[in-house]
Amino acid sequence: MRVFVIQELTKLIAFFNFKFIICPSKVYLTSFMIRYCMLLLFVVFFSSCASKLSKTLKSTDSDYKLKVAENYYAQKKYNNAQVLFEDLFPIFKGTARFEDLYYKYAYSAYYLNDYSNAENLFKTFVETFPTSNKAEEADFMRAICYYKQSPKAELDQTNTTKAMGQMQAFINTHPQSPKVSEANKIIDESRAKLEVKDFKSAELYYNLGFYKAAAIAFSALIDNYPDSNKSDEYKLMVIKSYYLYAKNSVEEKQAERYDEVIAECTDFLDRYPESKLGKTVEYYRTESSNNIKSKNEQIKKAA
Repeated sequence: MRVFVIQELTKLIAFFNFKFIICPSKVYLTSFMIRYCMLLLFVVFFSSCASKLSKTLKSTDSDYKLKVAENYYAQKKYNNAQVLFEDLFPIFKGTARFEDLYYKYAYSAYYLNDYSNAENLFKTFVETFPTSNKAEEADFMRAICYYKQSPKAELDQTNTTKAMGQMQAFINTHPQSPKVSEANKIIDESRAKLEVKDFKSAELYYNLGFYKAAAIAFSALIDNYPDSNKSDEYKLMVIKSYYLYAKNSVEEKQAERYDEVIAECTDFLDRYPESKLGKTVEYYRTESSNNIKSKNEQIKKAA
C-alpha cells in the first residue's frame, strides 16, 4: 500500500512540475502543491521506516533482529541501529557475538555525536573485553571522545585536559601502536589550545589595567610553555605590564618598580639575543632608567 501511495505521489509531483512549465501564471499554486506532496511523501516514508523498526522490535527472532540492526548500522542509520542493539543486549550477553554488537553500539553513539556517552561505552568495552583485538582501538576512541568535546579556547578546557591525559595514557599503554603519532599530534594541538586560553586570560588582565596580575600571568605562560615560539612575545608583555604598573604607581613606589622593569629587560636580552623585539625592549629599559634618574634628581632638589 505504501509503495502504491509513494508511486502515486511521485506521479502527482511530476504532473505539477509539468503544469509549472506550461502554465507560468499558476506558479504559486503549483509550487504549493509540490511542497504539499513532498511533505506527504516524507510522512509516508518516515512512517514506513518507523513501522519497520517497530515490527523488528516486536520480533522474537533475535538473529533476524540483529541482521536488521547491522543493516541499519551499514546504512548509517545509527539511531535505529542503537535501539535494536540495546534491545539485543540481554539476549547476546555472554555469547561470542556480544563483543561486535557492543563495539557497534559504542560507535553508533560516537557517530551520533553523543561523545559523552560514547566515551563511557568505549571505556566499558575495554574493561569488558580487555583481550579483544579491538580493545586498543576502543581505548584510543575513548580519548578521541574527550578531544571531540574540547570547546573553543575561550571556554572551560576540562575536556581538553582530559583528552591530553587519556592520549598520554594510551601512548604509555600502547607504545607500539600505529595511533601513537596521531595521539601525539592531538596532545600538541590540545596543549596549543590551552596556551591560547592562558594567553587570553593574561591579555584580559592587561586590557583591564591589572598590570601586576598581567605580568604574573605572562610570566606563567613562559614557564608553562617553554617550547612556545611566542616566548619572547610573552616576555615583552611582562616588561610592558611591569612598566605600566610602575608608571601608574604612587611616586614613592615608582623607582623600585622601574628597577623591576630593567631587570626583566636584561633577562629578555640574555634569553632572546636574536629576537626581533630587542629594540622595543631596549626602549623600555632606557625609559625606565630615565624615569629613575628623574625621580632621583627630584629627590636631590627637594633635599
